[in-house]
Amino acid sequence: MKLSLSVPVNEEFDAEAARLIDARLASRLSHQDAELFDGAADAADRMGWVDLPQQGAGLIDDIESLRAQLQEKGLRTVSLAGMGGSSLAPEVMAQTAGVRLEIIDSTDPNQVAEAIGTDLEHTVLIIASKSGTTVETDSIRRSFAAAFEEIDVDPASRMIAITDPGTELESLAADQGFLATFLADPTVGGRFSALSAFGLVPAGLAGADVRGIVAEAAEAAADLSADSLDNPALRFGAWLSIAHARSTEKLVLAETSPQLHGLGAWVEQLVAESLGKDGQGILPVVVDSPADIGFSDARADALLCLLDPSAEGTELGAPSGFEAAITGGLGELFLFWEFATAIAGYGIGVNPFDQPDVEAAKVQARHLLDGPYSGTSEQTQFCEGVIDVLEVVNEATDLVSALQELFSQVDEYGYVGIQAYLDRIADAEAAQLRPLVSTHAGVQTTFGFGPRYLHSTGQYHKGGHPNGVFLQITGEARTDLLVPGRGFGFAQLQRAQAAGDAAVLVEKGRPVLRVHLLDRDRGLEQLREAIESISPHHHYGQD
Repeated sequence: MKLSLSVPVNEEFDAEAARLIDARLASRLSHQDAELFDGAADAADRMGWVDLPQQGAGLIDDIESLRAQLQEKGLRTVSLAGMGGSSLAPEVMAQTAGVRLEIIDSTDPNQVAEAIGTDLEHTVLIIASKSGTTVETDSIRRSFAAAFEEIDVDPASRMIAITDPGTELESLAADQGFLATFLADPTVGGRFSALSAFGLVPAGLAGADVRGIVAEAAEAAADLSADSLDNPALRFGAWLSIAHARSTEKLVLAETSPQLHGLGAWVEQLVAESLGKDGQGILPVVVDSPADIGFSDARADALLCLLDPSAEGTELGAPSGFEAAITGGLGELFLFWEFATAIAGYGIGVNPFDQPDVEAAKVQARHLLDGPYSGTSEQTQFCEGVIDVLEVVNEATDLVSALQELFSQVDEYGYVGIQAYLDRIADAEAAQLRPLVSTHAGVQTTFGFGPRYLHSTGQYHKGGHPNGVFLQITGEARTDLLVPGRGFGFAQLQRAQAAGDAAVLVEKGRPVLRVHLLDRDRGLEQLREAIESISPHHHYGQD
């Protein structure tokens, strides 16, 4: 096994680790013992992930056979419509392998239109949805189907479904005669599905060595199931539990190996959605590299974690004293993080397998779509330059004051969450706002493209520690794209998802500043200048 973990050890750690070993936590997880979480139904029905490394052989044979068929037909572009765990795991696998997998996890009309317009004649579309009714994936499927028909291609001949047994998507695939359908294990939750059909099929069809990934996980399984200090997942879970008990609940993740680019985003959704509930949890903060961990990130409330460190002896000097370095193959790391997250859930006292606050934003978005909602009908508080300010925390009348009011609402151990309902590819520069806000607000700051984050950190935003404030950014659509068979287009869907999530956050008492960019490029620049005009704030633990 290549997996290795370095964490600080002290008497407190020894006591927590001994408690977890005495509870036989790791081995009971491997035997799917839901009594660890008081027999909760969500736990009992969502622990099948522990057996996935031993069950992958037949699935991989099917993947390799289908890949050969695609190559024979000249279908060289594999596109994936999936959200959260259904897209993040295969994205990491493809990036690690250096193969192309087009991820469509957005409702931005420009991003969807660009995906459809790229090599459509040689494209196969994978629709991945555990429930079979995910609005984003269904809307993307409908749009691709219409585009295939326009070039005289039978849409079903280019579509592959991945879903649970008995869903609407399974029925649709059977009725229309999809190219292939993969039924996933229904006892595996979406964020724990990396080694299931949801992770392996898209990555494998794109050309990643999924057989090797599963073999790595299978080799690590025994060690990760052991009730012993030699178990790195048990040590890391104990470490997270201790940090959480000290109110050190932010996990700063820095990728140090380009071969594992994207792993941080997958870990983010796993940890945030699994642990952020009941007013508790661990909030991951993904940064670009160790160099990006500046004074505003290396704070007393932060745990610092290097993913696959490439340089030995890296000294970060976390004020909290909590630092870790994790090295391993991708298959090992998937299983390690899943075990460690479940172990941390037990230590913190939450059920890692439910997501009680995710549905609320979906309900609000559906309500807005079913009614007379239009993004253009939202009331503007004031307009400044190319930015409409839709919602302020108090009564600010200019952009800088609105930002200052938002930042003033967060305490020194809180965080700012930036939610950007923009084009994840064309508007990628928006992510540069994260370190900028972190510096000027003086607190941990996360960044997520919407609606992608709704299937990731969205659970934590509403159910985790109630110390976050939120900057939500929407933008005028560069183009629009109607969803065939629906009474709305992608621009309206995107705005409804943003408005719906903001409404739920406000209902829960989370401060939200909403801005709408009338021109995306100029608006981002204006927003950046406004943030930079605010004096950097220094909190405890910063120099």
